[in-house]
Amino acid sequence: MAKILIVYYSMYGHVETMAHAVAAGAAEVAAEVVVKRVPDLVPENTLRKAGAKLDQAAPLADPNELDQYDGILFGTPTRFGNMCAQLRNFLDQTGAIWVRGGLAGRVGGVFCSTGSGNGSEATILSVYNTLIHHGMVIAGVPITNPEVTKLTELRSGSLYGACTLAGSDGRRQPSAAELAIARAQGRYVAELATRLRG
Repeated sequence: MAKILIVYYSMYGHVETMAHAVAAGAAEVAAEVVVKRVPDLVPENTLRKAGAKLDQAAPLADPNELDQYDGILFGTPTRFGNMCAQLRNFLDQTGAIWVRGGLAGRVGGVFCSTGSGNGSEATILSVYNTLIHHGMVIAGVPITNPEVTKLTELRSGSLYGACTLAGSDGRRQPSAAELAIARAQGRYVAELATRLRG
């Protein structure tokens, strides 16, 4: 069975909630599922003034540990159609793993949060560029998941990856449907990682 890492950045808690849903899905398949977060780049007093969620229990990830996992799911809020600076900074520290091909053949996926829904797929694709350079096998949300194609309620998430809408004021929390899509993506990455592990 596979060993899966969920590594994320979450300023207000939306991506953190999605990360735990992704982990729950992966845990249905994987032998070990670890949830970690990337370090912040903003001073704590500035984060407090902005109302950031500072009590996140997940330990900090180390870029040099990524090759210890069979599958990795990366979570990020959207920043103008891109991943956040915190995740970009974290991934920019993976050069040594890249040189030795440490992530080649590992399964990677991306999930996100947006305020309005705009830029979610672009954000996911911005992370995929790095995963492709690492030689990772990319896994989105399987088309067989019924939630990803339903249009009966307001939701985010697509075949590219799970996503949640936070709303312009950040008050909206991930819906049951969005969390179901996140669990499906976590399960799918773990299934593929288990198959590739042999």
